[in-house]
Amino acid sequence: MSDALIESRPLSRTASGGLRVLVAASSLARRAALEKTVRAASSLVLAGSIASLAALRHQFRELHPDVVLADLDSPYPQILNDLRALPSPASVVLLIPEPDTAWSARALRVGVRAILERNADPEEIRAAVEAAHWGLVTLEAELAKDLAAQVRADAADAPAEAAGDLTAREIEVLRMLAEGLANKEIASRLRVTDHTIKFHISSILGKLGAASRTEAVTLGVRKGLIAL
Repeated sequence: MSDALIESRPLSRTASGGLRVLVAASSLARRAALEKTVRAASSLVLAGSIASLAALRHQFRELHPDVVLADLDSPYPQILNDLRALPSPASVVLLIPEPDTAWSARALRVGVRAILERNADPEEIRAAVEAAHWGLVTLEAELAKDLAAQVRADAADAPAEAAGDLTAREIEVLRMLAEGLANKEIASRLRVTDHTIKFHISSILGKLGAASRTEAVTLGVRKGLIAL
């Protein structure tokens, strides 16, 4: 399952330099709120706004979104079916009321790159959109913990395999974790936001099947990724 957690994608930007974001929300009020969230970020461009992912199937090629930001009331199985039906790959940031582990694991496999609670604040949403386009996965803390536990359980029942390859930036972050640096200190060194560091750490934990920063460092040392 860990292979489904991360997928690197080449960046594409509009002429104005912003990521094209398509908003999909069943509720008119929620749709307006998400449109406002996108417009408030200089790095994002609103590519369009629709009421359902089913509608997206017919407009995807025309709108050419880099990221789909969806807040939908559809039954969870239907959301996955709509995502599978998209004509070409897209990074999806999904806001849902109560994400569960099994469904979230399936969602990650069909293109979802972020699963946030519906009440996530605008800054978290915008950061998740940027991270999704970089191929990073963003999950609520408890959900990430549950998925990591499931990865470890699956690994215990399967032959040992090499961990998914960490990117150069992820190894850099892992080294700083080994130094005992806090997220804000790492963010300051790398000149990025705290949210971006959280996304990198989430990616590292997912790839290594670790439940904590300490376990990730231990596994990184054992696998020769970093040296203490």
